[in-house]
Amino acid sequence: MKVISSNKIRDTLADLCIQANLFLRNDVLAQLKAAYLKETDKRARAILAAIIKNAGIARREKLAVCQDTGMPVVFLEVGQDVKIAGDLKKAVNKGIELGYKKGYLRNSIIRQPLSRGKAEYSPAVIHIDIVGGNKLKITVLPKGFGCENKTQLKMFNPTAKIREIKKFILEAVKNAGPDACPPYVVGVGIGGTADYACFLAKKALLRKLTTNDQRPTTKLEQELLRQINKLNIGPMGLGGKNTCLGVNIETYPTHIAGLPVAVNISCHALRSATKVI
Repeated sequence: MKVISSNKIRDTLADLCIQANLFLRNDVLAQLKAAYLKETDKRARAILAAIIKNAGIARREKLAVCQDTGMPVVFLEVGQDVKIAGDLKKAVNKGIELGYKKGYLRNSIIRQPLSRGKAEYSPAVIHIDIVGGNKLKITVLPKGFGCENKTQLKMFNPTAKIREIKKFILEAVKNAGPDACPPYVVGVGIGGTADYACFLAKKALLRKLTTNDQRPTTKLEQELLRQINKLNIGPMGLGGKNTCLGVNIETYPTHIAGLPVAVNISCHALRSATKVI
């Protein structure tokens, strides 16, 4: 049995918050550079160049990649042979607060969604999964709400055809238009229940864009990427070949009477950071 202190978790969370918000993921940056090289529209190329330059300045000057430092979404993979010494939830939220303050990141969380009120640094949205082993894997995904607001969920009949699902995903991106700061990364969750499909769609954003894994959904992901990039929304919605950097699909078994499909879009500043302790 491995014992991990809540203080260790707190400090790790604080570091990950800063890392995620200041340093654009390498796979996302690589896709942005690839998009720049293949873009033929002059204005779109200039926008992509500015996005890439911004990421470089953020890294060098230790500044946030985007002023919207998001709602922190924390994914915890807890080994079944791990014992947490202390309050796990409190450690996570304290770590978020410390990291955001230390990194001079924006406080964007309101505790009362209806009455609103003063913005704070926490609490985070926390997802916990129990896995084998004696490690704790912590991932922070700061999710900006320009793109989070474009989330879509549809409960298809189990007889739905692939073409109907593709149409729904394409329409979700088309409806987002320029509002969520393209070029996008599109996360899709298929299966489970309504809430779990939404979780899968967000979790899909954690998967690297530059891997060559052959998955059951790989062909569909590639087809959707091609079709989305034909929408001519382009970087920041001003036209061009690059509306989307990647499509990631996660699936889960579902009920015989249903077929939930969720779409969770990320802006070009897809940020996350992970550490195993």
